[in-house]
Amino acid sequence: MVDQTTDVVVHVSSSGGNIFLPDNALTPEPRRQTHLSAPAPEKKLTLFALRLAVLEKIASRLGSLGFVWATVVLLGGFAASLETSDFWFVTVILVVEGARIFSRSHELEMQHQSKYTISGINTFRLLVRQFIRIFRKEAHISGNNDRSSVQESKTEQRTPRQIERTRTWTSSDVPMLPYTGWVFVSRNVSRFCYWLQIASAFASIIISMIKLIRQDYGGSELKSRSTNLHSSLTLFYSLALAEALLFLVEKAYWEWMISVYKILDKVNQECGLERSGTDSVRRFFYNAYSRCLNGSIFDGLKMDMVVFAMELLVSNSPDEQLIGAEILYRFSTSEDYSVDTLQKIGTNLEIIERLVEMLNWRNKNQEVMRMSSAEILSRLASKKQNSLRVAGIPGAIESISSILDSTRDSGQATDEIGENSINQTDRWTFNNLGLLILKRLARDHDNCVKIGKTKGLLSKIIDFTYAEKRLLKDPNLASNKILAVKRSLKLLRKLVKTTGATGRNLRRDISGIVFTVSNIRETLRHGKKQPGLQKLGAEILTFLALDEGATEKIGGTGGVLNGLLCIFLNDDIPGNQTSGVRDSVGETIAMLAQGSQSNCQRMLRSDDVLPGLVEALNNPLIRSNAARILRNICAYTDPNQVKEQLKEVKSAGATVLKAIMSEKSKPQEVMVGLAPHIFRLMSAEESRELFEEAGVTKEELATALVNILKRHEQPVPKVPRIRRFAIELTIQMMRTNPETVNTFLTLGMKNELETVFETAAEVENFDIFSGTVGLARHGLTINELTEDAIRLLS
Repeated sequence: MVDQTTDVVVHVSSSGGNIFLPDNALTPEPRRQTHLSAPAPEKKLTLFALRLAVLEKIASRLGSLGFVWATVVLLGGFAASLETSDFWFVTVILVVEGARIFSRSHELEMQHQSKYTISGINTFRLLVRQFIRIFRKEAHISGNNDRSSVQESKTEQRTPRQIERTRTWTSSDVPMLPYTGWVFVSRNVSRFCYWLQIASAFASIIISMIKLIRQDYGGSELKSRSTNLHSSLTLFYSLALAEALLFLVEKAYWEWMISVYKILDKVNQECGLERSGTDSVRRFFYNAYSRCLNGSIFDGLKMDMVVFAMELLVSNSPDEQLIGAEILYRFSTSEDYSVDTLQKIGTNLEIIERLVEMLNWRNKNQEVMRMSSAEILSRLASKKQNSLRVAGIPGAIESISSILDSTRDSGQATDEIGENSINQTDRWTFNNLGLLILKRLARDHDNCVKIGKTKGLLSKIIDFTYAEKRLLKDPNLASNKILAVKRSLKLLRKLVKTTGATGRNLRRDISGIVFTVSNIRETLRHGKKQPGLQKLGAEILTFLALDEGATEKIGGTGGVLNGLLCIFLNDDIPGNQTSGVRDSVGETIAMLAQGSQSNCQRMLRSDDVLPGLVEALNNPLIRSNAARILRNICAYTDPNQVKEQLKEVKSAGATVLKAIMSEKSKPQEVMVGLAPHIFRLMSAEESRELFEEAGVTKEELATALVNILKRHEQPVPKVPRIRRFAIELTIQMMRTNPETVNTFLTLGMKNELETVFETAAEVENFDIFSGTVGLARHGLTINELTEDAIRLLS
């Protein structure tokens, strides 16, 4: 008896595998560049800091030498011999120099702590609002931004501002002395130190030049008595003049680069941080300058913006965290610097943990940092190795799940998204980022396990697959919602195609959620303008149908099969979409018909289905799937119940025979698989008429079957069932017309069958494959089928 089981070969786009073909090769992850495609812009700042440090250190060393010379030689050795004016000039220069050195070190500290950090709660709040607008723009969030801005302004006018209080001082507002008010606030002290340095340098220059020009160190009497004192004073005033001039050269170079050349603004623009101000770049420069001054002059050259940002991100200061998050976001999304940035982030577990932790931050002022971390993680997860590190952090999947928040349950209409508060718009930004992260994490099998075990996450994902009728017909209504539907469907497809026991559990859990199939049904029914979404929905149903219970559940959901058939048989779909959505839908229908008598009977309720499928055999783009569907319908329906309807299938016989003779590989395989079921519906007379109509003789068909077995001496993974189908057709031909037995014997069919018997493989006994594991075993093994054919030949 011929095996009645059938096959369906499913191709799940370029990104998916074939569940009816065993995986025989793994595609390696493409290697990415590890070098910067553009010079790092911060190199200009570190070089500038080095040059300043060189000038500053030379000046400081000259000042130190002059200080030692004056205290040890002049005041120590010639104190009694110095004229009053020289004594006081030396003293004044020493005091001024000491004040300059003191103010220099503390001025740098003050500027570093106050002037060049984001100071004040109001500034922080303004930056938060600015970054929200930036993120909203760059995430391509549609909606009426102008209206939302007006809404935000009205909300702010109605709601009084609340002064936020912190438990720590802001460095720029610290009163240095009691009862002095704003006078000795740290930012004012910083300005005072700056001008004190300038004044002290000019004082040193004036005093030194006066004495060097006059050379009147106590008159001729003193000069004749002590030439050593005269030389000592000349050297001291020269050192003081050189030190002050170098300092002013440094300041002039500083002001030229900062105020005229605007190096900070240029580097800020090259870093992509121009819309958030120069605070982060300025702070980086001061850090580099401080390292050059406090250590080796080359220490600052070792700094880069990415490492600097990571140091700020793990600090406990909200201001520093905001700066760090913004820098990492900009660099990780930059085409020139993203590879290097993500590589550094991916190798630092502390940074990844902080980014994951930020996803749980709920404070309104932390919304920008939360969004930055989500964007960075989405980029980081694009590489498999990094995705493993992200998912390996305890609670990572739960944190990602925390940013998913669908509005469906709250009853908010889709077209009101742009009119609600700014938080509503940002909610969809978070949703899309969260789905993107999960989609990229789901490339790994173990990550799929974690996603499936995270409480409530599958329900959230499926909730995002729902799209209303008006949204599908007018995708411009809320493109952010369409994007969420697309990403959730892609994520769901990755989960349901997971192999092994994990895949079975995931498919069971997903199909067990009552909204899964109905949400996809809406997309199939109303998504004519969204063929990509229809294709994703069909592929999900195909994989869910791997489980017998899910197959019946899908077919029993009203409108699913009808919607799939309408898409598959719709010749109005453009040709460029036929190979996409119609091909995927055809595979889904074939899968739902396989082994399910109830689904086959549901398809036959419409009188137009069989004629449409027979006609589809003439369309080269969908003929393979049409043949699979027809084969399943013939195999899994009771001929006595639908005998009249199945007569329509006989009209496809000539087309099938011609295809067997002309096609190769997969198209030939599916046609050979359909042929025995057509012969089974025919009498001997109808069979003879069929050969005449096709212009093919029985001998030619028998020769083609023998040649198929000769070409495939071993089972081939690309067509694992072609030998089985050829044997099935051979058996049916001999049963329909016993005269063909002699024809097959003459052509050497028995020898080919014995070869098949000796080379039979386990791969030929299954209809479905999950990776390299066979599923849905045929009723008869390939050896049992071969023995039946040999017995008929004998």
